[in-house]
Amino acid sequence: MAINIGDSAVDFSLANANSRLGGQSLSLDQSMRSNGLVIVFECNHCPYVIASVERMNQMAEYCQENEIGFVGINSNDASVYANDSFEHMVKRAEKGMPYPYLYDETQEIAHAYGAKRTPEFFLFNGNGNLVYRGRMDDSPKDPSQVSSTDLHDAIGAMLAGEGPTIAETESIGCSVKWKA
Repeated sequence: MAINIGDSAVDFSLANANSRLGGQSLSLDQSMRSNGLVIVFECNHCPYVIASVERMNQMAEYCQENEIGFVGINSNDASVYANDSFEHMVKRAEKGMPYPYLYDETQEIAHAYGAKRTPEFFLFNGNGNLVYRGRMDDSPKDPSQVSSTDLHDAIGAMLAGEGPTIAETESIGCSVKWKA
């Protein structure tokens, strides 16, 4: 099951590895801001995520400046990649992550959203409806090769009261590591 463009965000309440931003746990309502919310499904070990960290941090700050919430959700099975455990999430967050980092240990939220890869972005408007899903840009492993800024463009269109020119892209990254 997956949500589609126009669908409402699926509610969640998840443990937060970056408790200095949002407390020990965070819900959908607590994450949403007046102009919307970006959810990125990510993890600690994926080379696509690692190469995108600085750009994701900048995107989180851009969202904050524009009254859009921004949260990362790690849904990977930590028994497959120990580096994706909650304890390792806390260590990564302590290095200066500028947004909440939530743990979807049961993988229910990833399934509900239809997340397939890390990183994969979901942009919701202020009413909680999905307006964009997919990649941040077309070169997550090499910022010098970026030629399309899909998420940024979708946010700009949403803030202008328009729908994004491209509402869905295929995310580029590692597959979500599902439990057996």
